[in-house]
Amino acid sequence: MSQEELLKEIEAFSASSAEELEAFRLKFLGKKGLIKDLSATIKDVEPSERKAFGQRLNQLKTAVQEKIDVLKDAMSSNEQAGGPGVDPTRPSGEEELGSEHPVSMVRREIEAIFQRIGFSIAEGPEIEDDWHNFSALNFPEEHPARDMQDTFFIEKNPDMALRTHTSSVQVRVMESQKPPIRIIAPGRVYRNEAISSRSHCIFHQVEGLYIDKGVSFADMKQTIEYFAKAFFGKTKIRLRPSYFPFTEPSAEVDVYWGLENETDYRITKGTGWLEIMGCGMVDPNVLKASGIDPDVYSGFAFGMGIERIAMNRFGIGDIRMLFENDIRFLKQMKGAW
Repeated sequence: MSQEELLKEIEAFSASSAEELEAFRLKFLGKKGLIKDLSATIKDVEPSERKAFGQRLNQLKTAVQEKIDVLKDAMSSNEQAGGPGVDPTRPSGEEELGSEHPVSMVRREIEAIFQRIGFSIAEGPEIEDDWHNFSALNFPEEHPARDMQDTFFIEKNPDMALRTHTSSVQVRVMESQKPPIRIIAPGRVYRNEAISSRSHCIFHQVEGLYIDKGVSFADMKQTIEYFAKAFFGKTKIRLRPSYFPFTEPSAEVDVYWGLENETDYRITKGTGWLEIMGCGMVDPNVLKASGIDPDVYSGFAFGMGIERIAMNRFGIGDIRMLFENDIRFLKQMKGAW
């Protein structure tokens, strides 16, 4: 076989495995390989042609070694990309699906329940001015919520702060819409509550507002009963007198959770009752501040913390677990709904 034929064979060679490549190397460079055999015939070559003969042998040897190096590099790249014949530009195989955060799951369900009875979803800015966050909601100047230790005020503009509740959204809706108004306002709120191991600066709330002619306390109670039945599967609730600056009268709402196991005793503190939200009839001063005539319209408002409900729903013992983004915790939420 001539040198040209050997070079063509070397150029055309391809290997799909290390074994094939090793066989190719032995064929040409092994102790019994072609180049070794050709080297042994140099003594039979005319002295004047031996130099050219040796150059041709070196050319063949170099061509073989370069081919081996190229194929080795290609095989190494294939192994790193996933194996022989793998196209690294193709989409990868099936990837593990993520899971929805428990706060998002609970918020989505709460929204769906109230949307079924005619409530729409309203949103507003998370950085609010004093009027929408406090004054329009009947907070007196000396109210503790206005203190620096409770609220995150904007340093360069003391009149602005991170909203402490989504009630500010209700004010904006009342200012821009005429009754009847039936909305829920879900979203993040911010409070400086770093005094407890269970506290956190960011929370999520859902607040509701219904304003129309003739709205009564009984309407509010029926709405809350509907929610308790739809979300908790419980039909027994109770309303305890309470105080909020923006509602009068005001109440705390408990749902009867029961005392069937140790967990029930723990989360209800042995009473069987679980607090789920605050509520009340909208104070006439709040209606008047937003341009609504309290002699014509009345309404009720309610609000609940999503984290607390999510903790009860999924048996989460520490609120910080909801914010640490620990992948081991989040993986447990797969198929939780």
